[in-house]
Amino acid sequence: MRARYGVPLGITAVAAAGLLYSAGFEARSFRLRRVTVPVLPPGTRPLRVLQVSDIHMVSGQRKKQRWLRSLAGLRPDFVINTGDNLSDPEGVPEVLDALGPLMTFPGAYVFGSNDYYGPKLRNPARYLVEKARGHHGLNGNAPVVGALHNPWEDLRDGFDAAGWQNLTNTRGTLKIEGLEIELTGLDDPHIKRDRYARVAGGPSAAADFSMGVVHAPYLRSLDAFTADGYPLILAGHTHGGQLCIPFYGALVTNCDLDTDRVKGLSRHTAEGQTSYLHVSAGCGTNRYTPVRFACPPEATLLTLVGRE
Repeated sequence: MRARYGVPLGITAVAAAGLLYSAGFEARSFRLRRVTVPVLPPGTRPLRVLQVSDIHMVSGQRKKQRWLRSLAGLRPDFVINTGDNLSDPEGVPEVLDALGPLMTFPGAYVFGSNDYYGPKLRNPARYLVEKARGHHGLNGNAPVVGALHNPWEDLRDGFDAAGWQNLTNTRGTLKIEGLEIELTGLDDPHIKRDRYARVAGGPSAAADFSMGVVHAPYLRSLDAFTADGYPLILAGHTHGGQLCIPFYGALVTNCDLDTDRVKGLSRHTAEGQTSYLHVSAGCGTNRYTPVRFACPPEATLLTLVGRE
C-alpha cells in the first residue's frame, strides 16, 4: 500500500504546502523595489517616481491598505498609478483610503480593464492557451458578454479631486520644482481602449522630460511610444507572471510582451529608436486567484537621473 499511494500522497502534500505558501505568505509579502533610470537631460537633478500598479483591492485587505499608506513615507516627487486598482465593486472607498497619503503628492493615473469590469472565475490554464494562440484580452478573443461593471467613475472622481491627472488617451503636465514633466497616457490596450492617434507626435519641445504611461504593455503601444521618441515608458498588468518557476521565471505575460521583460527595467526598440521600459509586477491579484509564487507583490521607486 505504501508503494502504491506514497508518491501521490507526497505530491499532494507538496502541492498543498505550495498553495498555502503562495496564498498565505507570498501574496501578502509586499516589497519595494528601487530602480535607477538614466533618462533625464544631463545636469538635471534626480527625480523620485513611485509607481503603484495592479492593486486589485478586495474589501477587507487591511495589510495591503496599511502597506500602501506607508509608501507615503518615501516622499516621492510624484506618483504614477498604472491601473487595475479594483477586484471588488465595493473596493473604491478602500482604494481611495489606502492611496490617500500618496495623493498628497503630485500624480497621474491610467485605468486597466479591472477598473472597468469585475473579475470572473476562470481556469488559469487559459492564460497558457491564449499565449499559444496569440490572443489576449479582447485582442483576438470574442467580446465579453455579461460582464460586471465596476464603479470606475467614483474612482476617477476621487483621483481627480485629489489633483491626480487622468491620462486616459491624453497628455498631462506636472511642475516639479521648476521642471516641466510631460506625461502621455493611453487607456488599456488589453480591452482595445487605447487610441494612440489622439496623443501621437512625440514629446513636446517645451517639456524638460516626457514619458509614456499605459496599463498593459502591448507591443503596439510600446512601439508607438518608442518610435515617437519617449525615453521612458511605465506599465503594469503582467503581475510579473504571478506564478513563476524558480530559476526559470514567468510562463505568461497576459499580453504579447515576451516573458523576459515580464517585470522590471528593460529596453524597447522600434523604428530605430530605443526607450527604457519599466513593467511593475503589481501588488495584488485577481480575487479568484489570490496566489503568487516566486513573484512577490511590489511597488517601485524609480530614481530618474541625468543621461551620461
